[in-house]
Amino acid sequence: MRAGSAALEPIDADLRPVLVADCVRGDSAAWRSLHREYYPIAVAFLRKLGVSGSDVEDAAQEVFIETYRHLGGFRGDAQLKTWLYRLCITQARYARRRRALTTAFRKLLEREPEDALGSGPFCEQRAGRRIELALRQLSEKERTALVLYELEGLPGKQVAEILGCKEATLWRRLHYARQKFLAIFESSTLGGPV
Repeated sequence: MRAGSAALEPIDADLRPVLVADCVRGDSAAWRSLHREYYPIAVAFLRKLGVSGSDVEDAAQEVFIETYRHLGGFRGDAQLKTWLYRLCITQARYARRRRALTTAFRKLLEREPEDALGSGPFCEQRAGRRIELALRQLSEKERTALVLYELEGLPGKQVAEILGCKEATLWRRLHYARQKFLAIFESSTLGGPV
């Protein structure tokens, strides 16, 4: 591979297939070159896709984990950069879902009394366990409706289509799912299981 100051220069397009082959063989210098070349491109693209803050670094790392796992299956039908863009698109979608989930549950938690989480700062890990517990206690239909509508932000009509039910059924299911979720969630703040 490249050495010295030449390592900072872009990889010549003719050498990219060799770089990929070296990476697949497990050459750590090749992996460093690939990462050095494409990491800034992945980060910039993820930002353009709306991933921000610390989520960008996490998503970019996930892109390279997926690259490491699947580079052996890269056939070279497209440019390596194009293939990485596809991985970025997938990771951006996952990052947005994680952010939406976190935001939705933070909003929910902000509605409860200040002393419900105990004294001290907000404990995201404890709150996360309580949320998971509450979601697990919902029926599959209730949980799916709640997640698709409240967390994924899908319109009611689309959620009803996905669930194969009428919209009126969806609204009723959501009503009961919210009530049940909040009751379970609130009981866990009042000394119930965490």
